[in-house]
Amino acid sequence: MYEITFISTTHKQNGQCNANELCEIIEQIHPDVIFLEALKDTYSNYYEHLFSEFGVFHNKLEIEALQKYRYRSVFKYVPVLDSEMPDAFNKKYDIASQDIGLQRKIINFNTLSAKHGFQFLNSDLSIQLQEDMRKLENVILSDTALNKDAINSIDLYEDEMLENIYSYCKTNQFKKAVFMCGVAHRKAIIDKVEKLNINKEISLDWRILRFETHTLLEH
Repeated sequence: MYEITFISTTHKQNGQCNANELCEIIEQIHPDVIFLEALKDTYSNYYEHLFSEFGVFHNKLEIEALQKYRYRSVFKYVPVLDSEMPDAFNKKYDIASQDIGLQRKIINFNTLSAKHGFQFLNSDLSIQLQEDMRKLENVILSDTALNKDAINSIDLYEDEMLENIYSYCKTNQFKKAVFMCGVAHRKAIIDKVEKLNINKEISLDWRILRFETHTLLEH
């Protein structure tokens, strides 16, 4: 059975959420394969050339982390997106983010991310705060067609990533892998992988990177 560790991330550097910290986490797991919430052209041959020839790091936090890990180990990089985040999500966010209450929640979340890094992103507290933001977004957008379309689009977006991971595992062999995905998808991905092993032909050993909330509050 293939072992895959799910890591919640952020796409841009923010205090302790940085490429060096993420690289250390990856190195501790020592994966043969790295699945990433990214399109194939996010890290194109051109970007790979810039890094291999001139040491130029990518502006996406997770890719910079895997570039740093490349100095330490050999692995297979597998982007798992076929399409970008749907327009409905971006339109929904543009409207919802004008709300002062949501702005405060976002600032609080980003402050905790900067202070506690990936320990916070991979905690139940991050899930709770993300859920609080989703509930407020639903109040702001109410029962609109845009809100329904955005929710459905995100669900399909997540399913696409997981389907591509399972498809890869059917035709490739490895011992350990990590799947790095934005923290906004954390709860949904955890819920979905628990159900997928029941319905899929291949069973994967999903490991969820998790830090206890109380250890964050002590610092």
